[in-house]
Amino acid sequence: MTSTRYIELLAPARNAQTARAAIDHGADAVYIGAARYGARAAAGNSADDIAEVVRYTRPFGVKVYVTLNTLLTDSELDEAEQLARELYGRGVDAFIVQDERLAERIKDLPLHSSTQMDNRTADDVRRRQEDGYLQTVLARELTLEEIRSIHEAVPDMPLEVFVHGAVCVSYSGRCFASEVCYGRSANRGECAQFCRMPYTLEDAEGNALVTGHLLSMRDMKRSDELERLLDAGVSSLKIEGRLKDEAYVKNVTAWYRQRLDAIFRRRSEYRRSSQGRVELSFTPDVERTFQRGYTNYFLNGRQKGMACLLTPKSMGQRVGTVKSVRGGCIVVASLCSFSNGDGLCYDAGGRLAGFRVNRAEGNHLYPHVMPEGLREGTVLYRNQDMAMERALEGRTAVRKLPLKWTLDREGDGFTLTAELEDGRCAREHFPWEKQPARSDQSGSIAETLSRLGDTPYESAEVRCSGEWFIPRSILTEWRRRTIEKF
Repeated sequence: MTSTRYIELLAPARNAQTARAAIDHGADAVYIGAARYGARAAAGNSADDIAEVVRYTRPFGVKVYVTLNTLLTDSELDEAEQLARELYGRGVDAFIVQDERLAERIKDLPLHSSTQMDNRTADDVRRRQEDGYLQTVLARELTLEEIRSIHEAVPDMPLEVFVHGAVCVSYSGRCFASEVCYGRSANRGECAQFCRMPYTLEDAEGNALVTGHLLSMRDMKRSDELERLLDAGVSSLKIEGRLKDEAYVKNVTAWYRQRLDAIFRRRSEYRRSSQGRVELSFTPDVERTFQRGYTNYFLNGRQKGMACLLTPKSMGQRVGTVKSVRGGCIVVASLCSFSNGDGLCYDAGGRLAGFRVNRAEGNHLYPHVMPEGLREGTVLYRNQDMAMERALEGRTAVRKLPLKWTLDREGDGFTLTAELEDGRCAREHFPWEKQPARSDQSGSIAETLSRLGDTPYESAEVRCSGEWFIPRSILTEWRRRTIEKF
């Protein structure tokens, strides 16, 4: 019989607010930077903020991983160790590290091996297991078969794989160009985005062969490959983006949550590693969020089209082609809906050009200033989608834990039990003089116990006998005290 494997959707968090958004939209775990020593220096968080994230995650069984994944100087090791121990005391579940000297100092804490340790072979992963790491983040450049062979060789090591987001042009993010050229080390959290700059490739005689953003990679998207990754042995699916905004985290996390849940409904051997039902107020679509065009990278072997030479910025969703340009109007052949304020872009002879839609009337677009170089057949992309931005404003998801209530008559009173779907339960006995009811009270009892307000819980079922009268105020107090036990 196939054993159950718990699968984790791991989402990024720039700060406590984006962490909560990731959790609300279905993440099983979040990774977040500490105040120092994370590979995104601009995404640091205080110990108090991280502790608040931990408190928010606990009812759902969501894990919190902190990134301490830069290379450290000798003088920084003591502070990094102290920081890790403080955060572990605040409830952090694990630390993602790169520096092996730090790992040796905190090997009594739960550690994950960062992708920046260049985990590309079974021997690499076996060594991490021997050194006490609990999870290994594999190099992005591995093929599906290489991932499978690593899992088969080291089956007891949980494997984490990137499935979405930006891709570094260097293997496993071990880029030294930023340090050499600008004195800003990517391995110290200060990458200058060297790969996103324009270059001209010349031959030996100095003749220009090609000009463009020659090192700028497209973004990764593997949502169509999730089941194959699970079957290859992956147990943690990671979304890149600790510098991305809250709307991006909401949309991408919800997109992958829906696709994983669809797999779990068909494949009972896979289960999510956290709890809670997510209800969305929008339809997730990763085509309508920040993206440089997509690639599944090396998953099926090396392939063409992994770089985007035109721009390092977001190209966005392809929305159609120019049908005609007349007067101040652009008519677009498209099945998409457009909104006032949309931003559209296109390839204007090897450079990116764009315009803002001042007014949209169906597929007739009226820009404030008519762009140059547009002609019939020009492909248009939308890199600012006003309808999607509005859909992602405010609270866009509610995550609740279905709860089963049981009210039993026992001894000198009643016992109230609240049970979650993962088997966790809270039980309280309340002495109370039993008073027979004049009419069936089961409906009133169920209604009172189901009033769970702003708690993370929702009532899925209430089992009780309606033959006894219990005042609503008393039931409300019993409900509150039982919920508090969680």
